[in-house]
Amino acid sequence: MMINRGLVFMSDTRTNAGLDNISTFRKMKIWDKPGERMLTVLSAGNLATTQAVVSELEERMKAPEEREPSLLAVPSMYQAARLVATTLKDVIDRHARAGQEANSAFRATILLGGQIQGGPPRLFLIYPEGNFIEAGEDTPYFQIGEMKYGRPILVRAYDPELSFEEAMKLLLVSFDSTIRANLTVGAPFDYHLYEADSLSAGRQGRIELDDPYFRKLSDGWSDSLKQALEQLPPYDLGDAPATGKAPKGKTGTATD
Repeated sequence: MMINRGLVFMSDTRTNAGLDNISTFRKMKIWDKPGERMLTVLSAGNLATTQAVVSELEERMKAPEEREPSLLAVPSMYQAARLVATTLKDVIDRHARAGQEANSAFRATILLGGQIQGGPPRLFLIYPEGNFIEAGEDTPYFQIGEMKYGRPILVRAYDPELSFEEAMKLLLVSFDSTIRANLTVGAPFDYHLYEADSLSAGRQGRIELDDPYFRKLSDGWSDSLKQALEQLPPYDLGDAPATGKAPKGKTGTATD
């Protein structure tokens, strides 16, 4: 998420290959050269693919700069996004060349955000095909993985003037709505708060499911929704017949 103060990153840690094979893995990786650059990657999709991408990016950081392009040497965030996109596509293509079938099983999506000296903070959504899009004023945040349950929270409550504390609250409410509806997403949640122009990694942490603040937030959000619903006026059935047919002049166009 992009806010005026900087960038806010949050990821869950649940991976699963079926209901009886659930594991916890960190999906966030941070690299920085204090005073020069900070880059954060978040991933969703096939775990083997995303781990291979991160490993290759780190291997390139160890190689001579003139031989291998590196996230710690590229001159701009756009070039960093191109490097991550190319690496992701190469990893997926390698599975296919090795004779792996069901190529879609190795798909993954990546978020790259950060800042390189001389440019502003930027945020990119990178697709498995190797192309990407950039966040801006019209679309100031990205989600990957399971998004449909938590997205409405962001759509309604996002504001670029949010403080880091308010942004954390918003993202945790969004994640809480998701984990209540989908078993493929779960705590703990990793976060990273990047202050614009600091050019170094910011505050980081992990929030467990039994974290006192998260439990209070989750329960409070549920109670607030119930109270808000109770305060709304009830639907007026009017003279609708008991047969369930819509009265003359009234039609129903949706089901729930």
